[in-house]
Amino acid sequence: MNCTGRRAAFRAILAGDRCVHPASVYDPLSACMAEELGCELGMFAGSVAALVVLGAPDIVLLTLSEFAGQAHRICRAGALPLLVDADHGYGNALNVRRTVEELETAGVAALTIEDTLLPQPFGASETRLISVEEGIGKLRAALDARQDAGLAVIGRTSAPAVTGLDNAIARLTAYQETGIDAMFFTGIHSHEQLDAISAAARVPLILGGLPPELADADYLAARGVRVALRGHQPVMAAIQAAWETMRRLQEGASPQSLAGMLAPEELLDRLTGKSRIQRMQSAFLGLPPR
Repeated sequence: MNCTGRRAAFRAILAGDRCVHPASVYDPLSACMAEELGCELGMFAGSVAALVVLGAPDIVLLTLSEFAGQAHRICRAGALPLLVDADHGYGNALNVRRTVEELETAGVAALTIEDTLLPQPFGASETRLISVEEGIGKLRAALDARQDAGLAVIGRTSAPAVTGLDNAIARLTAYQETGIDAMFFTGIHSHEQLDAISAAARVPLILGGLPPELADADYLAARGVRVALRGHQPVMAAIQAAWETMRRLQEGASPQSLAGMLAPEELLDRLTGKSRIQRMQSAFLGLPPR
């Protein structure tokens, strides 16, 4: 697995002048789909990982080893640069170091470390953020743990929605002083908020959860946004398709009646690299060419 090329590709996105929409991927096959379709970047979210690894909601039940293992399987499937949501780094600043070590080894191109107080404390019903000082410590630990300078370390905050614009800018100002490669914001809901954050930013911006009125790629690019997430529709579509197929079979439909809902063999052969496997079978197992 060549990590150098995919990390360089992600850094080229950060250094460019466009806003890229990543493909939300969740397993090796979905990553192969994104790569074949020409997507420049894959995104593996913590919420998606909870669904596909545990079948659980996004409440930080997933462990680092489970997340890193799935990220490694995704990276191993091809050459798609992968941005991953490493949540809060699975603990304090020392846990963040371990998180970076594991995800760097897994082959990811970039990872985010957020300043949300996780897991949810006893008795707390609202989202809380850790202090700016603790956030700085986590990001410094992440950067210190990085062995490959090509790996992008990204700060992340939901401060615009949780503590307000002024605090969001204060966190951006403090976090970018650590030397992070970009800053990821969720909870931005207006042009005024993004304009103010953009004016304070000295690093590229990544955004998630944008409302439709901000979903203009040219506007985002002009504000220094280099990556903008558009949700995780692929895994939700896959869940719905699997549910509908199982439901119909359970209710008595014949397998033959579902043919139009199923992936064609030609597509599956292409995504799984069947022709390449057959060439290796011929070269190394003595099987006749097909």
